Amino acid sequence: MCSIMGYCDSSATMEAFEKGFQRTISRGPDDSRIVDTGKGLLGFHRLAIMGLTPSGMQPFALNGNYVVCNGEIYGFEKLKQTLLQKYTFESDSDCEILLPLYEEYGTDMFRMLDAEFACIIYDGKTQEYIAARDPIGIRPLYYGYDPEGVIVFASEAKNLVGLCSRIMPFPPGHYYKDGSFICYCDIAKTDAVCQDDLETVCRKIREKLTAGIEKRLVADAKVGFLLSGGLDSSLVCAVAAKKSEEPIRTFAIGMSEDAIDLKYAKQVADYIGSEHTEVIITKEDVLEALRDVVELLGTFDITTIRASIGMYLVCKAIHERTDIRVLLTGEISDELFGYKYTDFAPSAVEFQKESEKRIRELHMYDVLRADRCISVNSLEARVPFGDLDFVRYVMAVDPQKKMNVYQKGKDLLRHAFEDGDYLPDEILWREKAAFSDAVGHSMVDYLKEYADGYYTEEEYEEKCRKYSHARPFTKESLLYREIFEEYYPGQGEMIVDFWMPNREWEGCDVDDPSARVLANYGASGE
Repeated sequence: MCSIMGYCDSSATMEAFEKGFQRTISRGPDDSRIVDTGKGLLGFHRLAIMGLTPSGMQPFALNGNYVVCNGEIYGFEKLKQTLLQKYTFESDSDCEILLPLYEEYGTDMFRMLDAEFACIIYDGKTQEYIAARDPIGIRPLYYGYDPEGVIVFASEAKNLVGLCSRIMPFPPGHYYKDGSFICYCDIAKTDAVCQDDLETVCRKIREKLTAGIEKRLVADAKVGFLLSGGLDSSLVCAVAAKKSEEPIRTFAIGMSEDAIDLKYAKQVADYIGSEHTEVIITKEDVLEALRDVVELLGTFDITTIRASIGMYLVCKAIHERTDIRVLLTGEISDELFGYKYTDFAPSAVEFQKESEKRIRELHMYDVLRADRCISVNSLEARVPFGDLDFVRYVMAVDPQKKMNVYQKGKDLLRHAFEDGDYLPDEILWREKAAFSDAVGHSMVDYLKEYADGYYTEEEYEEKCRKYSHARPFTKESLLYREIFEEYYPGQGEMIVDFWMPNREWEGCDVDDPSARVLANYGASGE
C-alpha cells in the first residue's frame, strides 16, 4: 500500500498538509515526498512493491503534469509498449505510465485500466486537478472541502480530520473533474444476462479466477497469503500453490480456546504444501486491540470491526515476524456468490439486486477492512475475487444459477474447482462460517460482554438518542460509535449504515449481523 494526498489550491499551507499526511505514514514507510505544483500540494508515502529503485518514487512529473497513485496496474507492460514510441520511462514502476496515458487519452484512460488504484493528477496546462478510484474501491480515497471551499483528497479519512468539516468516501468507479464526480464504470451493473450453460459458467469462473490470482502473484517484494480455512481463501491459496515454484507462505489466526477454522486452515496448508503459521490470540489481545482497530478503520460498523480484530492481529504478526510485503486475501466472493443470508432471497431478481447493492457498498465494509488492517501494518492487500474481468462475468451470470438451490451456498464456485485436485472435498464442500465467528465464537462473545458491562440501561438509552444517522441499536454498536466519534467527530455519514442482512426478507429480521443468528447457520460453526 501507499498513501496519497492532494490539497488542490495554492492556499494550502505546508504545515497543515504535513500534519494530516503524517497520519498515514504506515501505509508507505519506505519514502515520502511532497511537491508544490504551483497550485497546491501533492504528497506520497511509498511502500515499494513494483520497481523498488528510487526512480520509482512519486509524484511522477511530465510536461508540467504531476500524478500520485496508490495502485497496482496489471498488465501495465503492454500499455507501456504502446507508449514507448513517444515517451521515455525512468523506472519499472507500473504507475509511471499514468501521465503518458493521460496526455494521450485524457479521462478516457481510467476505463482502460485493469487495476486497483486511487490517483490524483495535476494538469499543468489547465491548472486543475483530476482524481479517480477503481471500480470496486479496493484502494481507498476520501475527499472533503476546507473552510474556503477547496477540495482535498487523501487515502484515508484520518488525513482530513481537522482540515475538512465533512469527509466522504470518493465513489468507486468515478473520476473527479471540473467540480463533478463522473461515473466511468459501474461494475455492478449488467447490461445483459449471460446465457452460458452450467458447465461453461463453471469453466469460465475457474479460468478467470485463476488468471486473477496469477496476475496478483507478480511483485518485486515477497508475497504471503491469509488462510482462514474457508472456501474463498483456501481456493486462492490452492491456485497460488499450483502456480508457484516454491511453497507459498500461509497465515491463520484463531482464539486460544475455540477457533473454528484453525484446524481447517492447517488441513488446507498440509494439502497444498504451504509453509504455514498459526497466530493464537486471547481475550486480552482482543479487548486491547479494540480502540486501535476502530481508529484505523474509521468505521462504527459492527461486522467490520468484529472481523477486523483478527485480521489486524494476524497482519501485525506478519509485519513483525516476516519480510513479507504483499498479502492475497479472499474478500469479495460473498458479494458475488452469496452469504448465508442470501439463502433467504425470495427470487433470483432479489438475489441480483442484493448482490449489486453489496458490490457498490463494498468499499465501506469488507474492502475497507482488508485495506486498513493490512496497510496499517505496512503491507499491501491484493484481492483476486475483485479482479475486474472476473467480477464482470460473475455479475452477468444468470442469478438463478447463483442462488442456493442445492442446500449448499456458492455451488457454482465449488463446482468450478471440483476437478483438478485443488482442495480436499471436506474443505471444498464445507459450509461457510463468518470470519469473525471462525476466529472463535468467544471473540464476539467477549466483545458483547465487554460492551454490556460498559453502560447501564439508562446510559445506553440516553446516549443512543444523540444519533440520528445510523443510530446504535445494541450496547456493542453504541460502544463502537462512541470510539469512532472520538477519532472522527461528526463524520458518521462516511458509512451509509450498518452492514446487516436484508431485513425485508423472511428469516433475516435479526438484531445481530453474525450469520450465527440465522436459522440456516447449521454446520457452519463446526
